[in-house]
Amino acid sequence: MPNFSTLLTKDNITAVAIGHFDGVHRGHKELLKRLGVYGGLVVIDKNKANITPGLKRAEYSSYPCFLYDFESIKGLSGEEFIALLKQDFKNLQKIVVGFDFRFGRGRAWDKYDLARIFDGEVEIVDEFCFDGMGVHSSAIREYIKQGEIYKANRLLGREYSVEGRVIKGQGIGSRELVPTLNLDVKSYLLPREGIYATRTRIGYKTYGSVTFIGNRVSTDGNFSVETHVLNENITDARDVAVCFIKRLRDNRKFESLEELKRQIYIDIKQAMEFVGVCDLYIAGANAKRSEP
Repeated sequence: MPNFSTLLTKDNITAVAIGHFDGVHRGHKELLKRLGVYGGLVVIDKNKANITPGLKRAEYSSYPCFLYDFESIKGLSGEEFIALLKQDFKNLQKIVVGFDFRFGRGRAWDKYDLARIFDGEVEIVDEFCFDGMGVHSSAIREYIKQGEIYKANRLLGREYSVEGRVIKGQGIGSRELVPTLNLDVKSYLLPREGIYATRTRIGYKTYGSVTFIGNRVSTDGNFSVETHVLNENITDARDVAVCFIKRLRDNRKFESLEELKRQIYIDIKQAMEFVGVCDLYIAGANAKRSEP
């Protein structure tokens, strides 16, 4: 794959895959396999992507992404949309879409219309199934919302991650409990409230961690996302990514800080059983493993 610096202009692109690409999951990867060296993603952006917002898609696809605002193009006919693509991508020779692709005003044009309108090659990719089910962003979102991280990760083909800026917390953690990094997470879909075994990426290093999401019902009641890095005392982090591995338990209220602290150490011990294991979720389509 060429470095993105060689693909800074649309004139370099000879093949595009079209879609929303929220998640850049296993199903999306089947489209990307058809793009070749000088491929790119035409992302129809409704500003609702919350698994991989905005240009984060490029990080997981290894292809440059070109965002088209849905509100700006939703009134175009199918012919007008393809004409826009040919105008923007001067050397476009191939378009790759999924089996359920629809486009144009009112989604009135389909994959067959695309093959009729576009004068280059059109490749239509069948639905991709994994673990016996079709891989779709909607299913992954639902798994994340329910805290079923193992299932979400299996369909994604990677550990689900969110990114946030470190902000000032209560200060209770470092004084009375365990030190945590409090995160301001925007744009991403957060998993269900609870405690998770995670990996926390700071700069170029990744650490085992345990992460809390929810209202701090045992203290001030405010909502927070807090991650405790295992066996490290990191105080100068600014931007942090948290990768979710497994949900450990529900959020619940404790009657004292001492009781909460005892439970936190139990959580840490349990999290360590999972964060030291190599990524089980991207072992390949033939891997058969039941949830631990």
